[in-house]
Amino acid sequence: MIVGWTPDLKRWGKPHYLAIAEALADDIRTARLTPGTRLPTQRALAEALDLNFTTVSRGYVEAQKRGLIEGRVGQGTFVVDPALSTRPSGSTGAPRVGPVDFTMNLPPEPDVPALRARMQAAFADLSGDLANLLRYQGFGGTDADKEAALRWLAGRGVETTRERLLICPGAHSALSSVLGQVARPGDTICAEHITYPGIRALAAHLGLRLVDLPMDRHGVDPDAFAAACTRIAPKAIYLNPLLQNPTTATLPRARREAVIAVARRYAVAIIEDDAYAHICPAPPPSFAELAPEITYYVAGLAKCLGAGLRLAFLVAPSARSALPLAGALRAATVMASPISTALATRWIMDGTADAVVQCVREESAARQRIVASRLPAGTYTADPNGFHVWITLPEGWTRSAFASQGRAAGLGVVGSDPFCVAGTPPEAARLCLGGPSTRQQIAHGLDVLAHALEGSPALASTYI
Repeated sequence: MIVGWTPDLKRWGKPHYLAIAEALADDIRTARLTPGTRLPTQRALAEALDLNFTTVSRGYVEAQKRGLIEGRVGQGTFVVDPALSTRPSGSTGAPRVGPVDFTMNLPPEPDVPALRARMQAAFADLSGDLANLLRYQGFGGTDADKEAALRWLAGRGVETTRERLLICPGAHSALSSVLGQVARPGDTICAEHITYPGIRALAAHLGLRLVDLPMDRHGVDPDAFAAACTRIAPKAIYLNPLLQNPTTATLPRARREAVIAVARRYAVAIIEDDAYAHICPAPPPSFAELAPEITYYVAGLAKCLGAGLRLAFLVAPSARSALPLAGALRAATVMASPISTALATRWIMDGTADAVVQCVREESAARQRIVASRLPAGTYTADPNGFHVWITLPEGWTRSAFASQGRAAGLGVVGSDPFCVAGTPPEAARLCLGGPSTRQQIAHGLDVLAHALEGSPALASTYI
C-alpha cells in the first residue's frame, strides 16, 4: 500500500528535515502509518510540501538513522516494523539504504561469505605463530615474504630480484623514502596538475618544490614534461598512471614511452605509484617494466586488498640504489609489521589475494554500472574497473557548493582542492564507491547528487 503522506511540519518547530523525521516517528507511534506502508517518493513529497529535494532526502536519511523507514532499490521507501528496526545486519529482510560516505578511496569490501571465511581463517591461523610475529624481525621480511612479493609483482608484469625489492609499511613510507633519496630540500619534483594528495603532503614535509604538469584525459603531457626539464631541471617525476587518483585517467603505452624518452634524455627518475596495479585485468605495461633502470616502483596493497593492510612492495632501479632506501626505511619505520606481512604472504601464496582482487573487480564493475545509470553522460569520467569517479560540475556550480549539498544530505564528497598542485582548482569533485557502503546506499546517494545537479546551485546554500 502506498499513501499520500503530507505531514504538517510547522507543528514541530524544527528544521524541515528534522520535522519530517519527527512526523514519521509520531505517525508510526500512533499507527497512522503501519509497517510495510510505502511512502511517497522523495520527489513527490518535495513537491507536495513545496520543499527542495535535498531537504526531503535529508529527512528520509534522518528517519533511516532512527530505524523508522528503509529504502529498497527499485521499489521505494517503506515504514519499518518496530520489532525489526534493531535487527542485526546479518539477518534476513530487505536491505536498508542509509547515508553513504563518498570521501574515502577504499576498495569495495568482499561480501561473499565463503571468501570472507577464507580470509578470516588465514588470519586465525597466524595465531599459531603469534609469539614470533610479536617480536622484532629482520628488516625487509623473511625469505617467504619476499617470495610472495615477487610473485605478486610478477602478476603485474614486474620482474625483479630480491636485492632490488623492499617490503615497506605502506605506500606512504615507500614514497617518503624514495623522495628523500632522489631529492634534497629545495629540489624540484614534477607531478600531474591534478594528483594524489599524499604526494603533496610528502613534498611539503620534505621541503621539496612540487611543480605541476598539464594533463588531459590520457594523463600527463610528455611535451610539457620535456619543457619543464629544460626550464627547472627536476630530480624526478611522480606519476599515478593507472586509474589515476582522482581523475581515473590511465596513461596508454605510447604516452608512457614518450615520458620515458624524456626522463632518459634529462636523467630524471620516475616514481611510479601503481596503487591499482591488480585492479585492471589488462593494464598497459608499467614504467618498471618499460624502464626499470630509472623507475622507483611502489605497489601498495591498500587499494587492492584493503586499506588496513599497511604494506607495500618497493622496487628500486638497481640493487645499489636499494641500499640507501633500506637504510632510510629502517631509520624511519624499523620494519613492516610482521603480522601484516605474514597475512599478506599467506593470502598471496594460497590464492586468497587473487580471489579478493577478482571480487573487487566484479563489485567495482557493478558499481560503475550504477553510476552510469544515475549520472548524466558527459558529466563525469570513470573507468569500468575503478572504484572512484571524477565529476566535472555543470556551469554555475562550485566545488564548495557541491560538497555542501552532499553534507546536507548526509553524503561525504571531496572537492578538487586537495588534488590540485598549483593554481585555481577546477570545479570538480571525486566520488568513491568502495568501503563498507552497499550498492543500495551508493544508488541512493547518486540519486540525491544527480537530482541536485539538475537544479540551481542556489538551492545548495545551507547558510543563514
